[in-house]
Amino acid sequence: MSGTGNGAVPAFRGTDPGVTSAARWREWLVNRSFPVLDADDSGQASAVRMLVVAAHPDDEVLGAGGLMAQTIRDGGEVTVLCLSDGAASHPGSPTVTADELGVRRRGELVAALDVLGVDHVQHRSLPDGELGDHAEDMVVEIADAIATFGGHDIVVGVWRGDRHPDHAAVGWAAATAAAGAGSVYLEYPVWMWHWASPDDASVPWSRARVLPLSDEVVEAKRTAVARFVSQVSDLSDDPADRAILPPEVLARLVTDTELFFT
Repeated sequence: MSGTGNGAVPAFRGTDPGVTSAARWREWLVNRSFPVLDADDSGQASAVRMLVVAAHPDDEVLGAGGLMAQTIRDGGEVTVLCLSDGAASHPGSPTVTADELGVRRRGELVAALDVLGVDHVQHRSLPDGELGDHAEDMVVEIADAIATFGGHDIVVGVWRGDRHPDHAAVGWAAATAAAGAGSVYLEYPVWMWHWASPDDASVPWSRARVLPLSDEVVEAKRTAVARFVSQVSDLSDDPADRAILPPEVLARLVTDTELFFT
């Protein structure tokens, strides 16, 4: 995750009274009995290559880390395309400059994906917080990435309705590029878990599919997320250096289930 277009860090925290707890989300997902993501939804019966598209380093692991790990364990191949360096996650930090943070987050992404077994990582350096100004360019970048390594049968992008301007822009570009290439398209939410509530009318639950994760895959995802040190830990004691992903936020993102919209 990263700052919004105005440079603000996420406003949701696990202690906010309006935020649905991780435990409540888990209980609701079990009782709601969503259809399980299967070959009919993802095309995995014949697919061997999956492209996962992210706005910022960590989006892809938080939203689809389990899917990536499971796909690789099942013999598939995964490529990740990250369109920004996430350099705006800590505006006003007295500890690290935006450029330094961008370099750090690139390295964290490579380390995290290595845990999941992802060999192919493509970086772009579009400006964090301003991806909406580069929508058409991103369609071209994503289309080019789809064509690499012999093509990708599945494209997985951040959900267009995630209520983050960068996520909306990247989601639109990924959906557009996937349609142009004839690839199956799936969307993963990230911020939704922090602002939405169960049965929220603004979420397309009718298109939701769940992917149960084995203990092994959950642990791999948890270990991968821990590689994003700049996001899961405070950079310093200064208020501007607070962790973007403290434990109460991660509790809603790293569970034994992932959810996708078809």
